[in-house]
Amino acid sequence: MSEQKVIDVLLVEDDPGDILMTREAFEHNKVRNRLSVVADGVSALEFLRKEGEHVDAPTPDLVLLDLNLPRMDGREVLEAMKSDEKLRAIPVVVLTTSEAEEDVVRSYSLHANAYVTKPVDFDRFIDVVRQIDEFFVEVVRLPGR
Repeated sequence: MSEQKVIDVLLVEDDPGDILMTREAFEHNKVRNRLSVVADGVSALEFLRKEGEHVDAPTPDLVLLDLNLPRMDGREVLEAMKSDEKLRAIPVVVLTTSEAEEDVVRSYSLHANAYVTKPVDFDRFIDVVRQIDEFFVEVVRLPGR
């Protein structure tokens, strides 16, 4: 088996339970990727732009983005990222509880790379995070890799 790449993942999520489940999913699957977490859209853009307290933040190889966030919602974050020449190449997986068709359509029109509805079942959630990880680490070639 070839040596697995390690990537930096930014989770933009305000729900402490979902943050915990994502961390546990990474640990459960022995995912070696580095996971950074911010809890709102404004902090996400500061992290991505290396501003304020995030001046030393790693540039993520992948963003897992919730849509329903305080201060600036995920749709606005996605739009800002894809409008920014320095950020637009970073793949974004929308990982949200919303099953609304308009959210799916809008996310893809804003150039999300994937739209995944969060399962409420913990085992299924772990499986979904594992599949996202496998796809972006083992299958996809990321920019700069």
